[in-house]
Amino acid sequence: MRYVLHVDTIGANQTIRDGETLVSAGGSFELGFFSPGSGRSRKRYLGIWYKDTATGTVVWVANRDFPLNDTSGLLKLTDQGILVLLNSTEGVVWSSNSSRFTNSPLAQLLESGNLVVNDGNGNNMESFLWQSFDYPSDTLLEGMKFGMNMMTGLDWYLSSWKSSDDPA
Repeated sequence: MRYVLHVDTIGANQTIRDGETLVSAGGSFELGFFSPGSGRSRKRYLGIWYKDTATGTVVWVANRDFPLNDTSGLLKLTDQGILVLLNSTEGVVWSSNSSRFTNSPLAQLLESGNLVVNDGNGNNMESFLWQSFDYPSDTLLEGMKFGMNMMTGLDWYLSSWKSSDDPA
């Protein structure tokens, strides 16, 4: 059973536990923990999926190569503005890699399906410290870029899942 927070934003040192989700302001996307495929897998991933479709198609996965083995996962926004995914022993399984920091970070799931960390002073792309659209999985959403950014060196590309039960 999921507990929907009915918010699209978390602030510094706030968390999302397995079983809790964020929902974009217009209700199109949801972020939380899931087990892929048939649901028989015990592996848990942090992802974003379409909220109001029968299939709940996953569009982004944070820890594609490093699944959690139980439901003790925790997503936290640090006071420097880094998203960290922790396992049951509080080991870091995945983190966002922002090189910029702020004193008042907010993580927000946008209606576009983009999970962003910003400085709390606005929603324009210039205030984003990190965004999931820079690290696509297997789905291209409106507003994502594709190809090589010669200025930043980011290479935006899609990569398929190994199978319906394994997003690696």
